[in-house]
Amino acid sequence: MNAFALLPRWSDWKPALRAPGADLLSGLIVALVALPLALGFGISSGLGAAAGLATAVVAGAIAAVFGGSRFQVSGPTGAMTVVLVPIVGRHGASGVLAVGLLAGLVLVVLALAGVGRAVRYMPAPVIEGFTAGIAVVIALQQVPSALHVAHAEGEKVWQSAFDAAGQYIAHPHPLTPATTLAVAAVVLAGGRYFPKLPFALIAVAAATLAAQAFDLDLTPIGTIPSGLPAPAIGFLHLDQLGSLIAPALAVAALAALESLLSATAADAMAVGTRHDPDSELLGQGMANLAAPLFGGVPATGAIARTAVNVRSGARTRLAALTHAVVLAAIIYLAAPLVAEIPLAALAGVLLATTVRMVETASLAAIARASRGDAIIMAITFGVTVALDLVTAVAVGVGIATVLALRSVAKEARLQQVPLTNPVDDTGHSAEETGLLHDHIVAYRIEGPLFFAAAHRFLLELADVSDVRVVILRMSGITALDTTGALVLKDAIGKLEHRHITVLMSGLRQDHRRRLAAIGALPTGGDAHIFAHTPDAINHARGYARSPAGLTT
Repeated sequence: MNAFALLPRWSDWKPALRAPGADLLSGLIVALVALPLALGFGISSGLGAAAGLATAVVAGAIAAVFGGSRFQVSGPTGAMTVVLVPIVGRHGASGVLAVGLLAGLVLVVLALAGVGRAVRYMPAPVIEGFTAGIAVVIALQQVPSALHVAHAEGEKVWQSAFDAAGQYIAHPHPLTPATTLAVAAVVLAGGRYFPKLPFALIAVAAATLAAQAFDLDLTPIGTIPSGLPAPAIGFLHLDQLGSLIAPALAVAALAALESLLSATAADAMAVGTRHDPDSELLGQGMANLAAPLFGGVPATGAIARTAVNVRSGARTRLAALTHAVVLAAIIYLAAPLVAEIPLAALAGVLLATTVRMVETASLAAIARASRGDAIIMAITFGVTVALDLVTAVAVGVGIATVLALRSVAKEARLQQVPLTNPVDDTGHSAEETGLLHDHIVAYRIEGPLFFAAAHRFLLELADVSDVRVVILRMSGITALDTTGALVLKDAIGKLEHRHITVLMSGLRQDHRRRLAAIGALPTGGDAHIFAHTPDAINHARGYARSPAGLTT
């Protein structure tokens, strides 16, 4: 793919320069919403609040300029946090930065390879399952902060949550969970009745002021540097790169999936827009190449912030860029104030976010649609919570693929042509009525003949008995893979070994080439292949009634 075709065009910015007001206001609103989320997700990832802010500023600005969506707002997200926590545990902070850089390279390669459109093939039950699972995992991650527990043991997030609950029971601290629940309630209630106001920021500011005014025993975020650190690559250690490839691929896959889903959602909310998926991958790749240099965690398109951007009246990329600039100003001008925000308040914001992530109507609709979809969704959800997101997606897609193949395989049918019923789609059943007396049987093969259905087909066809000629009507085959062709070859071989002549009719040219390539055509070659079934029937009748056999 031409890399220059993925780069932003001047026409993308002309409307913003002519009338920037709506975009500037929308960017300011999104920044106020993004501030507590960036802080919270940075802390949840294990790299700290400063890393979350750096990601929102650097990745948010670069993705806004180079991404494929006019409305996409990028930064740290809860889904990415779920993947990063185990990476921090195994490789430390420097490992996360290196993983982000490698993931950025992978995303750029994916963009240049033109694979951005693949996200549309992700099954809906898998998406809903891991989204609900992510919401639960993020909620569990907030349990230690919500219960005033500094160090909770456990490799998995649910284990840490249970350990934190046990420590809290031994040493209760009611003020902290009360603060978390109050902030979450304000965010949810305010967002429902006044969706355009930044209630997350309002609630966090109120909790911070109350903690300072009344000297409440609430643990603050801690020191935040005033400004972004200078770009550096000291976190790269060549001897560790081999062990970081697998985590980097997982991060890149999640970044691609979440960003493209978010951009698709933005298209649905805004009339007359359509994102470029490959340009979006390029923008996310460049954002993730830059963010680690400033101490940021891997970033993706953030659907919650993107939705706020659209609903606030954004028109162009300038809104997302403004959001990043406003956050940068906060880092440089208000870092000491941000450092005093209680962790319990941020936990409340993230708990409210998890509630909003779960679309109960979508979950119920998928559960009602079919038992298979409900199973896929439930298993994806369970694996996300119990293990990790990447494993959950792999398992969910695997099960969905198996169920889909099983469903498609059921469409493949081998039907004997009814010789006593003068009703047929070709209008020649009357001509065929006497075939049974001549030991001639015609079979219609319908649907896809591929690896998932082929062996059942072989068992049915090989069971033919007391006939001299079998006519295979091939025009109804919708798909034929190599396995299906090999199975058909085996079936024809078994029939001819029993001295049963096999004729074919209605064979498509592409299917004929595949069968010929592996020697799966009848022994008689072209003499046993006919364009129309009536011709095959006449040929079969001449053979069946002639003791000398079939003439060619």
